[in-house]
Amino acid sequence: MSSGVSESSAAPLATTTALADAALTRGGIGRGLRRALDYAGLLPFAAFAALFLLWPTVIVVVGAFQDPEGGLTLANLRQALQGTYLQTFVTSTVLSTITAVLGAVGGGLLAWAISVGRRDGLLRRIVLAGSGTLAQFGGVMLAFAFLATFGFNGLVTLFLQDLGVDTFAWGAWIYELPGLVLVYTFFQIPLMVIVFLPAVDGLRPQWREACESLGGSAWTYWRHVGFPILWPSFLGATLLLFANAFSAYATAKALISQASPLVPLRIGTFLTSEIVLGQANVGKALALGMIVIVALTMFLYALLQNRTARWLR
Repeated sequence: MSSGVSESSAAPLATTTALADAALTRGGIGRGLRRALDYAGLLPFAAFAALFLLWPTVIVVVGAFQDPEGGLTLANLRQALQGTYLQTFVTSTVLSTITAVLGAVGGGLLAWAISVGRRDGLLRRIVLAGSGTLAQFGGVMLAFAFLATFGFNGLVTLFLQDLGVDTFAWGAWIYELPGLVLVYTFFQIPLMVIVFLPAVDGLRPQWREACESLGGSAWTYWRHVGFPILWPSFLGATLLLFANAFSAYATAKALISQASPLVPLRIGTFLTSEIVLGQANVGKALALGMIVIVALTMFLYALLQNRTARWLR
């Protein structure tokens, strides 16, 4: 009798266990399917990155170590690191450093100025909208705007000439390094505002209140609290501006059409000019140098951003 009861009670238990196992199996399959679909959404981006980033990088790296016949050589790298080619790296580094510092200081002050106001205020929205637009306003359009303003026949130049100012004594500064500094800084400042403002907004009012309650002044707060927290983010944003200026091409190409003092312009010359026909791999060696510099810059930027994130969580 007891054996019958035991068997009758065991059957529903086994059925329940089997149903539970089936449900768990279906749930696991469902979660796996959802995870696979989530990753499938990344396939278009992965294909885009592979086609327009990874594959060109492979072509550049391989070509930098090949001679015109396809053999292995280091001559391209040696040529890229001497003479006028090395000077282009120096000029690009100087230009990028100057504009990065100017853009970081100007953009950092502007970001701090709008951070002290209302977050839903009209001024903040206008500055952010303008920064988002001007940060992308580069290339030929930006070069034309400055040439139409400060060129030999530009609006400001002709206006000063009407006032009796000898603008020819200034030389063709807009077509040289000073002109590039001015034009690059024009889009570096709004980019700094966009990148640096979240870090400034991350400063909590309680930190200032705590400093003031302990008798600290505004300078004490910025020296011991504000600057130490914002410094990694500020330096990281400066590195980002450096990489942005170092890789810029169209603006400089439109301003300086008779020479190639910058690395991107010299690379373009190797790839398009008929004068240096057959030396495209030297241009790829220059591009490899740019990749190394930009990759190192972005690596340092990522390290600084991770350090900043620990403070602003």
